[in-house]
Amino acid sequence: MNVTGQSAVFGRRKEPHTVIIARGNEIRHFTVRPWMAAFMGSAMAAVAVGYLLATSYLVLRDDLIGAATAQQARMQQAYEDRISALRAQVDRITSRQLLDQQLVETKVSELLQRQAQLTQRHGRLGTIIERAEADVHADALPDSAPMPQQRPDERAEIGAGADLPVQQASLAGLGLSDMQPFSLWSTRDRTLSGETTADKADKIFVSINKSLHTIENEQLTRVSRLADAAYQNADAIAEALQVAGLPVDKDFGKDESDVGGPLIPLDKATMFDSKVKDLDEALDMLDQVKQEARRLPLANPAPGHTVTSPFGVRTDPILGSAAFHSGMDFRAPVGMAARVTAPGKVVRAGWAGGYGRMVEVDHGNGFSTRYGHLSKILAKVGQTVAAGDEIGETGSSGRSTGPHLHYEVRHNGEPVNPLRFLKVGRQVAKLL
Repeated sequence: MNVTGQSAVFGRRKEPHTVIIARGNEIRHFTVRPWMAAFMGSAMAAVAVGYLLATSYLVLRDDLIGAATAQQARMQQAYEDRISALRAQVDRITSRQLLDQQLVETKVSELLQRQAQLTQRHGRLGTIIERAEADVHADALPDSAPMPQQRPDERAEIGAGADLPVQQASLAGLGLSDMQPFSLWSTRDRTLSGETTADKADKIFVSINKSLHTIENEQLTRVSRLADAAYQNADAIAEALQVAGLPVDKDFGKDESDVGGPLIPLDKATMFDSKVKDLDEALDMLDQVKQEARRLPLANPAPGHTVTSPFGVRTDPILGSAAFHSGMDFRAPVGMAARVTAPGKVVRAGWAGGYGRMVEVDHGNGFSTRYGHLSKILAKVGQTVAAGDEIGETGSSGRSTGPHLHYEVRHNGEPVNPLRFLKVGRQVAKLL
Protein backbone atom coordinates (compact mmCIF):
# COMPACT_ATOMS: atom_id res chain seq x y z
CA MET A 1 0.00 0.00 0.00
CA ASN A 2 2.86 2.30 0.73
CA VAL A 3 4.31 1.70 -2.74
CA THR A 4 1.04 2.58 -4.27
CA GLY A 5 0.84 5.81 -2.32
CA GLN A 6 4.35 6.91 -3.40
CA SER A 7 3.53 6.24 -6.99
CA ALA A 8 0.53 8.35 -6.72
CA VAL A 9 2.48 11.20 -5.24
CA PHE A 10 5.40 11.17 -7.69
CA GLY A 11 3.22 10.36 -10.61
CA ARG A 12 0.86 13.10 -9.86
CA ARG A 13 0.09 15.19 -12.87
CA LYS A 14 0.61 18.91 -12.70
CA GLU A 15 -2.15 21.02 -13.83
CA PRO A 16 -1.44 23.57 -16.58
CA HIS A 17 -1.52 27.22 -15.61
CA THR A 18 -4.36 29.32 -16.80
CA VAL A 19 -3.80 32.96 -17.45
CA ILE A 20 -6.92 35.19 -17.27
CA ILE A 21 -6.83 38.66 -18.74
CA ALA A 22 -9.78 40.94 -17.97
CA ARG A 23 -10.30 44.17 -19.84
CA GLY A 24 -13.50 45.95 -19.20
CA ASN A 25 -16.23 43.61 -19.96
CA GLU A 26 -13.95 41.35 -21.87
CA ILE A 27 -12.34 38.50 -20.14
CA ARG A 28 -9.81 36.41 -21.88
CA HIS A 29 -7.89 33.48 -20.66
CA PHE A 30 -5.40 31.04 -22.09
CA THR A 31 -3.63 28.08 -20.80
CA VAL A 32 0.17 27.99 -20.55
CA ARG A 33 1.36 24.51 -20.73
CA PRO A 34 4.73 23.50 -19.18
CA TRP A 35 6.51 22.79 -22.42
CA MET A 36 5.49 26.20 -23.70
CA ALA A 37 6.98 27.86 -20.62
CA ALA A 38 10.17 25.91 -21.07
CA PHE A 39 10.36 26.94 -24.72
CA MET A 40 9.86 30.57 -23.94
CA GLY A 41 12.52 30.43 -21.22
CA SER A 42 14.95 28.84 -23.64
CA ALA A 43 14.19 31.47 -26.27
CA MET A 44 14.78 34.26 -23.83
CA ALA A 45 18.02 32.68 -22.69
CA ALA A 46 19.16 32.33 -26.33
CA VAL A 47 18.32 35.98 -26.99
CA ALA A 48 20.28 37.00 -23.92
CA VAL A 49 23.29 34.93 -24.93
CA GLY A 50 23.11 36.28 -28.48
CA TYR A 51 22.92 39.80 -27.13
CA LEU A 52 25.95 39.21 -24.96
CA LEU A 53 27.92 37.71 -27.87
CA ALA A 54 26.99 40.56 -30.20
CA THR A 55 27.95 43.07 -27.55
CA SER A 56 31.30 41.27 -27.01
CA TYR A 57 32.00 41.16 -30.78
CA LEU A 58 31.28 44.85 -31.13
CA VAL A 59 33.54 45.62 -28.22
CA LEU A 60 36.39 43.29 -29.28
CA ARG A 61 36.05 43.71 -33.08
CA ASP A 62 38.81 46.31 -33.40
CA ASP A 63 41.25 44.17 -31.43
CA LEU A 64 40.50 41.11 -33.57
CA ILE A 65 40.82 43.06 -36.81
CA GLY A 66 44.09 44.62 -35.59
CA ALA A 67 45.50 41.22 -34.66
CA ALA A 68 44.54 39.76 -38.03
CA THR A 69 45.98 42.77 -39.83
CA ALA A 70 49.22 42.52 -37.83
CA GLN A 71 49.52 38.82 -38.57
CA GLN A 72 48.96 39.47 -42.28
CA ALA A 73 51.57 42.26 -42.19
CA ARG A 74 54.06 39.95 -40.50
CA MET A 75 53.47 37.29 -43.12
CA GLN A 76 53.87 39.86 -45.90
CA GLN A 77 57.09 41.18 -44.33
CA ALA A 78 58.46 37.65 -44.03
CA TYR A 79 57.74 37.01 -47.72
CA GLU A 80 59.32 40.32 -48.69
CA ASP A 81 62.41 39.55 -46.59
CA ARG A 82 62.68 36.14 -48.24
CA ILE A 83 62.34 37.69 -51.69
CA SER A 84 65.00 40.32 -50.82
CA ALA A 85 67.34 37.60 -49.59
CA LEU A 86 66.86 35.64 -52.80
CA ARG A 87 67.47 38.76 -54.87
CA ALA A 88 70.64 39.54 -52.90
CA GLN A 89 71.81 35.97 -53.43
CA VAL A 90 71.10 36.27 -57.14
CA ASP A 91 73.01 39.57 -57.26
CA ARG A 92 75.98 38.07 -55.40
CA ILE A 93 76.13 35.07 -57.69
CA THR A 94 75.76 37.27 -60.76
CA SER A 95 78.52 39.58 -59.52
CA ARG A 96 80.71 36.56 -58.77
CA GLN A 97 80.18 35.28 -62.29
CA LEU A 98 81.05 38.67 -63.76
CA LEU A 99 84.17 38.89 -61.58
CA ASP A 100 85.17 35.36 -62.54
CA GLN A 101 84.67 36.16 -66.20
CA GLN A 102 86.73 39.36 -65.88
CA LEU A 103 89.43 37.44 -63.99
CA VAL A 104 89.50 34.77 -66.70
CA GLU A 105 89.74 37.40 -69.42
CA THR A 106 92.57 39.13 -67.54
CA LYS A 107 94.46 35.89 -67.11
CA VAL A 108 93.96 34.96 -70.75
CA SER A 109 95.31 38.37 -71.75
CA GLU A 110 98.35 37.84 -69.52
CA LEU A 111 98.94 34.40 -71.02
CA LEU A 112 98.70 35.78 -74.54
CA GLN A 113 101.20 38.50 -73.63
CA ARG A 114 103.57 35.90 -72.21
CA GLN A 115 103.18 33.80 -75.35
CA ALA A 116 103.96 36.81 -77.50
CA GLN A 117 106.97 37.52 -75.33
CA LEU A 118 108.19 33.92 -75.66
CA THR A 119 107.66 34.05 -79.42
CA GLN A 120 109.66 37.28 -79.59
CA ARG A 121 112.39 35.70 -77.49
CA HIS A 122 112.43 32.69 -79.79
CA GLY A 123 112.98 35.02 -82.74
CA ARG A 124 115.85 36.70 -80.91
CA LEU A 125 117.33 33.38 -79.85
CA GLY A 126 117.26 31.83 -83.31
CA THR A 127 120.22 33.72 -84.74
CA ILE A 128 122.28 33.88 -81.57
CA ILE A 129 121.84 30.17 -80.85
CA GLU A 130 122.86 29.26 -84.39
CA ARG A 131 125.93 31.42 -83.89
CA ALA A 132 126.61 29.89 -80.49
CA GLU A 133 126.21 26.32 -81.70
CA ALA A 134 128.57 27.08 -84.58
CA ASP A 135 131.21 28.68 -82.32
CA VAL A 136 130.88 26.70 -79.09
CA HIS A 137 132.11 23.13 -79.08
CA ALA A 138 130.94 21.78 -75.75
CA ASP A 139 132.42 18.34 -76.41
CA ALA A 140 135.87 19.91 -76.85
CA LEU A 141 136.04 21.39 -73.37
CA PRO A 142 138.64 20.03 -70.98
CA ASP A 143 137.66 17.62 -68.23
CA SER A 144 137.90 20.39 -65.66
CA ALA A 145 134.92 22.15 -67.19
CA PRO A 146 132.42 19.52 -68.34
CA MET A 147 129.24 20.65 -70.02
CA PRO A 148 125.84 19.07 -69.33
CA GLN A 149 124.83 16.52 -71.89
CA GLN A 150 122.96 18.18 -74.71
CA ARG A 151 119.70 16.83 -75.95
CA PRO A 152 118.99 16.65 -79.68
CA ASP A 153 118.05 19.95 -81.26
CA GLU A 154 118.00 21.97 -78.08
CA ARG A 155 117.59 25.18 -80.03
CA ALA A 156 114.31 23.89 -81.40
CA GLU A 157 113.36 22.79 -77.91
CA ILE A 158 113.85 26.30 -76.54
CA GLY A 159 111.53 27.88 -79.03
CA ALA A 160 109.12 25.00 -79.40
CA GLY A 161 107.28 25.98 -76.26
CA ALA A 162 106.90 29.51 -77.50
CA ASP A 163 104.38 28.25 -80.06
CA LEU A 164 102.15 26.66 -77.43
CA PRO A 165 98.47 27.23 -78.31
CA VAL A 166 97.79 29.57 -75.46
CA GLN A 167 94.82 30.84 -77.45
CA GLN A 168 93.11 27.60 -76.46
CA ALA A 169 92.89 29.06 -72.99
CA SER A 170 90.70 31.87 -74.28
CA LEU A 171 87.09 32.34 -73.26
CA ALA A 172 85.97 29.84 -75.87
CA GLY A 173 88.40 27.26 -74.56
CA LEU A 174 87.25 27.89 -71.00
CA GLY A 175 83.59 27.63 -71.90
CA LEU A 176 82.88 31.28 -71.17
CA SER A 177 82.20 32.56 -74.67
CA ASP A 178 78.92 30.68 -74.84
CA MET A 179 77.89 31.54 -71.26
CA GLN A 180 74.13 31.11 -70.89
CA PRO A 181 71.86 33.63 -69.13
CA PHE A 182 72.15 33.46 -65.39
CA SER A 183 70.32 30.62 -63.73
CA LEU A 184 70.20 30.45 -59.96
CA TRP A 185 69.49 26.74 -59.83
CA SER A 186 72.11 25.74 -62.41
CA THR A 187 74.71 27.88 -60.60
CA ARG A 188 73.74 26.33 -57.30
CA ASP A 189 74.03 22.84 -58.78
CA ARG A 190 77.47 23.65 -60.26
CA THR A 191 78.57 25.09 -56.92
CA LEU A 192 77.38 22.04 -55.03
CA SER A 193 79.06 19.69 -57.47
CA GLY A 194 82.31 21.70 -57.31
CA GLU A 195 82.39 22.17 -61.09
CA THR A 196 82.40 25.97 -61.28
CA THR A 197 83.79 27.73 -64.31
CA ALA A 198 86.31 29.58 -62.15
CA ASP A 199 87.65 26.29 -60.78
CA LYS A 200 88.06 24.87 -64.27
CA ALA A 201 89.73 28.08 -65.44
CA ASP A 202 92.11 28.05 -62.47
CA LYS A 203 93.18 24.50 -63.29
CA ILE A 204 93.83 25.42 -66.92
CA PHE A 205 95.75 28.56 -65.94
CA VAL A 206 97.89 26.65 -63.47
CA SER A 207 98.76 24.10 -66.15
CA ILE A 208 99.54 26.71 -68.82
CA ASN A 209 101.52 28.88 -66.39
CA LYS A 210 103.54 25.83 -65.39
CA SER A 211 104.29 25.06 -69.06
CA LEU A 212 105.27 28.66 -69.81
CA HIS A 213 107.42 28.81 -66.69
CA THR A 214 109.16 25.60 -67.76
CA ILE A 215 109.78 27.04 -71.23
CA GLU A 216 111.20 30.27 -69.78
CA ASN A 217 113.48 28.31 -67.46
CA GLU A 218 114.64 26.11 -70.35
CA GLN A 219 115.41 29.20 -72.42
CA LEU A 220 117.38 30.79 -69.60
CA THR A 221 119.15 27.51 -68.84
CA ARG A 222 120.09 26.96 -72.48
CA VAL A 223 121.38 30.52 -72.86
CA SER A 224 123.33 30.18 -69.61
CA ARG A 225 124.85 26.89 -70.78
CA LEU A 226 125.94 28.38 -74.07
CA ALA A 227 127.37 31.45 -72.35
CA ASP A 228 129.27 29.26 -69.87
CA ALA A 229 130.55 27.07 -72.69
CA ALA A 230 131.68 30.13 -74.65
CA TYR A 231 133.50 31.56 -71.63
CA GLN A 232 135.08 28.19 -70.88
CA ASN A 233 136.20 27.73 -74.47
CA ALA A 234 137.70 31.21 -74.51
CA ASP A 235 139.42 30.59 -71.18
CA ALA A 236 140.74 27.24 -72.37
CA ILE A 237 142.21 28.77 -75.53
CA ALA A 238 143.67 31.75 -73.65
CA GLU A 239 145.09 29.51 -70.93
CA ALA A 240 146.72 27.21 -73.50
CA LEU A 241 148.27 30.23 -75.22
CA GLN A 242 149.46 31.69 -71.93
CA VAL A 243 151.01 28.41 -70.78
CA ALA A 244 152.89 28.22 -74.08
CA GLY A 245 154.08 31.78 -73.59
CA LEU A 246 152.19 33.06 -76.59
CA PRO A 247 150.60 36.53 -76.60
CA VAL A 248 146.98 36.83 -75.55
CA ASP A 249 144.73 39.74 -74.64
CA LYS A 250 145.08 40.48 -70.92
CA ASP A 251 141.32 41.08 -70.58
CA PHE A 252 140.74 37.35 -70.91
CA GLY A 253 142.65 36.72 -67.71
CA LYS A 254 140.92 39.26 -65.48
CA ASP A 255 140.12 38.26 -61.91
CA GLU A 256 136.45 37.38 -61.54
CA SER A 257 136.62 38.05 -57.78
CA ASP A 258 137.08 41.80 -58.34
CA VAL A 259 133.39 42.60 -58.65
CA GLY A 260 130.86 44.85 -56.93
CA GLY A 261 127.97 47.25 -57.41
CA PRO A 262 124.45 47.94 -56.11
CA LEU A 263 121.91 45.14 -55.79
CA ILE A 264 119.27 45.41 -58.50
CA PRO A 265 116.61 42.65 -58.40
CA LEU A 266 115.83 41.05 -61.76
CA ASP A 267 112.48 40.08 -63.15
CA LYS A 268 112.04 37.46 -65.85
CA ALA A 269 112.30 39.89 -68.75
CA THR A 270 115.35 41.67 -67.32
CA MET A 271 116.97 38.35 -66.49
CA PHE A 272 116.41 37.09 -70.04
CA ASP A 273 117.87 40.26 -71.54
CA SER A 274 120.81 40.01 -69.15
CA LYS A 275 121.43 36.37 -70.08
CA VAL A 276 121.24 37.13 -73.80
CA LYS A 277 123.62 40.06 -73.37
CA ASP A 278 125.94 37.82 -71.38
CA LEU A 279 125.83 35.24 -74.17
CA ASP A 280 126.58 37.95 -76.74
CA GLU A 281 129.58 39.10 -74.73
CA ALA A 282 130.77 35.53 -74.26
CA LEU A 283 130.51 34.83 -77.99
CA ASP A 284 132.29 38.10 -78.79
CA MET A 285 135.07 37.17 -76.39
CA LEU A 286 135.28 33.69 -77.88
CA ASP A 287 135.41 35.09 -81.41
CA GLN A 288 138.11 37.53 -80.41
CA VAL A 289 140.32 34.93 -78.75
CA LYS A 290 139.72 32.55 -81.66
CA GLN A 291 140.77 35.23 -84.10
CA GLU A 292 143.92 35.88 -82.10
CA ALA A 293 144.67 32.15 -81.93
CA ARG A 294 143.97 31.60 -85.62
CA ARG A 295 146.45 34.33 -86.55
CA LEU A 296 149.17 32.33 -84.79
CA PRO A 297 150.95 29.51 -86.68
CA LEU A 298 149.44 26.69 -84.63
CA ALA A 299 148.78 24.16 -87.42
CA ASN A 300 151.09 21.34 -88.42
CA PRO A 301 152.76 21.97 -91.79
CA ALA A 302 153.19 18.22 -92.39
CA PRO A 303 150.51 16.37 -90.43
CA GLY A 304 151.20 12.67 -89.99
CA HIS A 305 154.91 12.95 -90.75
CA THR A 306 157.63 12.42 -88.16
CA VAL A 307 160.11 15.03 -87.03
CA THR A 308 163.64 14.12 -88.13
CA SER A 309 165.43 17.06 -86.52
CA PRO A 310 164.11 19.26 -83.65
CA PHE A 311 164.66 22.91 -82.90
CA GLY A 312 167.84 23.94 -81.06
CA VAL A 313 171.40 22.75 -80.83
CA ARG A 314 172.19 19.62 -82.85
CA THR A 315 174.98 17.93 -84.75
CA ASP A 316 175.22 19.44 -88.19
CA PRO A 317 174.35 16.69 -90.72
CA ILE A 318 177.00 17.87 -93.18
CA LEU A 319 179.90 19.06 -91.01
CA GLY A 320 179.18 16.79 -88.05
CA SER A 321 179.85 19.57 -85.53
CA ALA A 322 177.51 21.21 -83.05
CA ALA A 323 175.28 23.80 -84.66
CA PHE A 324 172.06 25.67 -84.00
CA HIS A 325 168.98 24.47 -85.88
CA SER A 326 166.49 27.33 -86.26
CA GLY A 327 163.51 25.16 -87.15
CA MET A 328 162.10 21.63 -87.34
CA ASP A 329 162.58 19.09 -90.11
CA PHE A 330 159.68 16.84 -91.13
CA ARG A 331 160.31 13.68 -93.15
CA ALA A 332 158.48 14.16 -96.46
CA PRO A 333 158.81 12.70 -99.96
CA VAL A 334 159.53 14.85 -102.95
CA GLY A 335 156.41 16.55 -104.29
CA MET A 336 154.34 16.49 -101.09
CA ALA A 337 152.22 19.61 -100.57
CA ALA A 338 153.68 22.14 -98.16
CA ARG A 339 150.81 23.99 -96.50
CA VAL A 340 150.88 27.30 -94.63
CA THR A 341 150.06 27.05 -90.91
CA ALA A 342 148.26 30.38 -90.45
CA PRO A 343 146.73 33.14 -92.60
CA GLY A 344 149.10 35.82 -93.77
CA LYS A 345 150.91 37.43 -96.66
CA VAL A 346 153.80 35.97 -98.67
CA VAL A 347 156.87 38.21 -98.23
CA ARG A 348 159.53 35.95 -99.81
CA ALA A 349 159.26 33.28 -102.49
CA GLY A 350 162.42 32.05 -104.22
CA TRP A 351 165.97 30.79 -103.69
CA ALA A 352 167.39 31.65 -100.24
CA GLY A 353 170.92 30.20 -99.87
CA GLY A 354 170.98 27.22 -97.54
CA TYR A 355 167.17 27.11 -97.46
CA GLY A 356 167.11 26.34 -101.15
CA ARG A 357 163.71 27.21 -102.53
CA MET A 358 161.95 28.90 -99.66
CA VAL A 359 158.64 30.69 -98.96
CA GLU A 360 158.22 33.07 -96.02
CA VAL A 361 154.78 34.19 -94.82
CA ASP A 362 154.14 37.14 -92.52
CA HIS A 363 151.23 36.50 -90.08
CA GLY A 364 151.22 39.86 -88.30
CA ASN A 365 152.02 40.76 -84.69
CA GLY A 366 155.69 40.02 -85.46
CA PHE A 367 155.10 36.36 -86.35
CA SER A 368 156.29 34.73 -89.57
CA THR A 369 156.92 31.21 -90.83
CA ARG A 370 159.43 29.80 -93.31
CA TYR A 371 159.14 26.70 -95.50
CA GLY A 372 162.51 25.55 -96.94
CA HIS A 373 164.12 22.96 -99.22
CA LEU A 374 161.08 23.02 -101.54
CA SER A 375 161.26 21.37 -104.92
CA LYS A 376 158.65 23.76 -106.31
CA ILE A 377 157.23 27.12 -105.25
CA LEU A 378 153.52 27.74 -105.83
CA ALA A 379 153.12 31.14 -104.12
CA LYS A 380 154.08 34.64 -105.18
CA VAL A 381 155.32 37.59 -103.15
CA GLY A 382 152.43 39.76 -102.00
CA GLN A 383 149.93 36.92 -102.22
CA THR A 384 147.46 36.58 -99.34
CA VAL A 385 147.12 33.01 -98.13
CA ALA A 386 144.83 31.27 -95.66
CA ALA A 387 145.69 28.52 -93.23
CA GLY A 388 146.03 25.23 -95.10
CA ASP A 389 146.76 26.78 -98.49
CA GLU A 390 149.47 24.99 -100.52
CA ILE A 391 152.46 27.26 -101.04
CA GLY A 392 154.87 24.72 -102.57
CA GLU A 393 156.03 21.12 -102.83
CA THR A 394 158.62 19.45 -100.62
CA GLY A 395 162.02 18.45 -101.92
CA SER A 396 165.77 18.60 -101.10
CA SER A 397 166.92 21.92 -102.54
CA GLY A 398 169.65 23.96 -100.82
CA ARG A 399 171.76 22.64 -97.98
CA SER A 400 170.04 19.32 -97.49
CA THR A 401 170.96 15.65 -97.26
CA GLY A 402 167.57 14.35 -98.46
CA PRO A 403 163.94 15.23 -99.16
CA HIS A 404 162.22 16.83 -96.17
CA LEU A 405 160.40 20.00 -95.12
CA HIS A 406 162.24 22.60 -93.07
CA TYR A 407 159.72 24.62 -91.00
CA GLU A 408 160.54 27.73 -88.97
CA VAL A 409 158.51 30.05 -86.72
CA ARG A 410 159.96 33.50 -86.08
CA HIS A 411 158.84 36.27 -83.76
CA ASN A 412 160.17 39.74 -84.51
CA GLY A 413 162.79 38.11 -86.72
CA GLU A 414 164.07 35.74 -84.04
CA PRO A 415 163.51 31.98 -84.41
CA VAL A 416 161.34 30.33 -81.72
CA ASN A 417 160.67 26.67 -81.08
CA PRO A 418 157.82 25.56 -83.38
CA LEU A 419 157.04 22.70 -80.98
CA ARG A 420 155.33 25.14 -78.57
CA PHE A 421 152.93 26.20 -81.31
CA LEU A 422 152.27 22.62 -82.41
CA LYS A 423 151.40 21.54 -78.85
CA VAL A 424 149.04 24.47 -78.39
CA GLY A 425 147.54 23.75 -81.80
CA ARG A 426 146.75 20.17 -80.78
CA GLN A 427 145.16 21.35 -77.51
CA VAL A 428 142.90 23.99 -79.02
CA ALA A 429 142.23 22.38 -82.40
CA LYS A 430 138.73 21.23 -81.35
CA LEU A 431 137.98 24.63 -79.81
CA LEU A 432 138.83 26.54 -82.97
